[in-house]
Order: sequence, then structure tokens, then C-alpha cells
Amino acid sequence: MNKRIPLLILVPALCLGSVAIGQEMLLDMAANKVITRYQNASCEQLAMQRAAPKTPEQQRAVQFLHNDPTARAAFINRIAAPIANKLFECGLIP
Repeated sequence: MNKRIPLLILVPALCLGSVAIGQEMLLDMAANKVITRYQNASCEQLAMQRAAPKTPEQQRAVQFLHNDPTARAAFINRIAAPIANKLFECGLIP
């Protein structure tokens, strides 16, 4: 009986850990996609993209980030500097 108790604690902990790792990987992939899109786009393309409506995938991602402050902070921390630099270079922010 005593051997089962650690397993009852360990299995849920491993599951939660794997979910967190999976979520982190998804955030990294999304952040890399956004950063690449900004780095590879011309200033004119960025201005047009900002005015265009969001795709359903982008809308789901934004909704997820609205609902999860921890994920939002991690995502913004990752993308803020590269995007801000590009927007500044393009004159899209003061």
C-alpha cells in the first residue's frame, strides 16, 4: 500500500508537467512564427498586414492569450523586442 501512494502523486505531477512543457513549446512556435513574419516582411507589407482582418487561427491565439495571463506574459516577453525594433525601423511607432 505504501508503494502506491508515491505513484498516485507522481503520475498526476508528470501529466501536469508534460502539459506545461507542451504549452511552452506551442508558445515558442507561435512566437517564432510571429517574429519571422515581422523580420521577413517589408515595411509596406507590415502596414498592410496590420490593417487586414485576423485569420481564425490568429483570433484563437489572441483569445487564448487573453484568457491566460501567464502564457500572455511569456509570449509578449519573447516577441516584444524584435517586433518593436522592426516597427520603429518602419516608422510605424514613434
